[in-house]
Amino acid sequence: MLVRPTAARPRSTAPLTALVALTLSASALTACGSGSGSDPDTVRVSFKQSTDNSIRVMDGYLADIKKQFEKKYPGKKVELVPIKAPDSEYYTKLQQMLRSPRTAPDLVYEDTFLINSDITSGYLKPLDPYLAKWPEWSQFIGTAKTAARAEDGKTYGVPDGTDTRGLWFDKGIFKKAGLPADWQPKNWNEVLDAARTIKKKVPGVTPINVYTGKPAGEAATMQGFEMLLYGTGDGTTDPLYDRSTKKWIAGSQGFKDSLGFVRTVYQEKLGPDVATALDPNIQTMVAGEMLPGHKLGIALDGSWLPQAWQKGSGHEWPTWSSELGLAYMPTQHGQAPGKVSMSGGWTWAIPAKAGNPDLAFDFIRTMQTKANAEKWYIANSGIAVRKDVADDPAYARAQPGIRFFTDLVASTHYRPAYPAYPKVSTAIQEAMEGVTTGDASVDKAASGYDDALKDATGNQVVKK
Repeated sequence: MLVRPTAARPRSTAPLTALVALTLSASALTACGSGSGSDPDTVRVSFKQSTDNSIRVMDGYLADIKKQFEKKYPGKKVELVPIKAPDSEYYTKLQQMLRSPRTAPDLVYEDTFLINSDITSGYLKPLDPYLAKWPEWSQFIGTAKTAARAEDGKTYGVPDGTDTRGLWFDKGIFKKAGLPADWQPKNWNEVLDAARTIKKKVPGVTPINVYTGKPAGEAATMQGFEMLLYGTGDGTTDPLYDRSTKKWIAGSQGFKDSLGFVRTVYQEKLGPDVATALDPNIQTMVAGEMLPGHKLGIALDGSWLPQAWQKGSGHEWPTWSSELGLAYMPTQHGQAPGKVSMSGGWTWAIPAKAGNPDLAFDFIRTMQTKANAEKWYIANSGIAVRKDVADDPAYARAQPGIRFFTDLVASTHYRPAYPAYPKVSTAIQEAMEGVTTGDASVDKAASGYDDALKDATGNQVVKK
């Protein structure tokens, strides 16, 4: 993901026309000046806009849906309200908008890792009355539906796709290093050994990237740390949250081992230099510069990366599928199930203070025809959460790598996205940053995490 994902992830598409770009800019400028209920015939749609001006997948997609909607519903209008910000700032700005009827949009784009926090805060409207009358809802897979379902049993968002994560590697760099073109590490040591070999035999490139620290936000937690942590056990229990006691887990050896992997990457100088690793734009650097420029040997990253290389993205790389290899992330010691992935995704939700909720759900229905959903999954390099799209041969053939990442769904994990999770995630990033910079030992960073975990969860913690 997310996570998607993801995630926390950049998006790309062909450039918008000047007219659409002007429309979006005007919308952004007026976003704070009018409430969503000021015009009963206008639906205001707020979404995350990439900080990379060349990446405009969402903008182009929504511009097309806007045209379809206004044609289907004569007299109704769509106002697109982009929020151009890194992930962490997007979440903050969105929550500020949701607090007041004056600033709340009619429809918002919510990361699944944050949605339960916004539900608990009373910011979102349950969608069950709409979903019960919507035949398309039956096409969504169960795990995707669960991602937007709160502890009260109600559903607060419609998912628009999911994601998985694995290891991308540069075949040219591997060839120079004497590593196999069909590389598939069986455990963590084999991943690190490959990075050490690249460092020794291919100077001038970064052997491996593992996102880390607070500037990378949820990318550090999900693409980095959790891809390690969820591979330390047997894959049957959640290493972050004990569902039987409904408490968060502290003091685990798996947590320390995962920090140890991160420390090894940066203390042995196998990763980017620390300043680069802690640059808020590191995700854009990896997808837009390091991988296409053949300056990175291995990237622990997500299924969505190819969106950055599409025609018109500003980082076009038409030959990426022949120049990059894919491997799944192994478990720590190669123990069953042998591979690990994390999944997230985003949802469309209606704010509790939206002025035009009915119109907002009509916009969701327009986005979520089979044809429009498939168009979005392909443009966004996403994994389908609709059964009818996943079964369509055209979807499976649309892009190299789709089958690899879709197959990882069988061994994937989902974050315990309860209301405390955003604070837990920040505590993980702080622990990672400590071992990355060398300011903290593994034991000190893990102990600091345990203390922060107690504060973040109201002491709802169990020792393992």
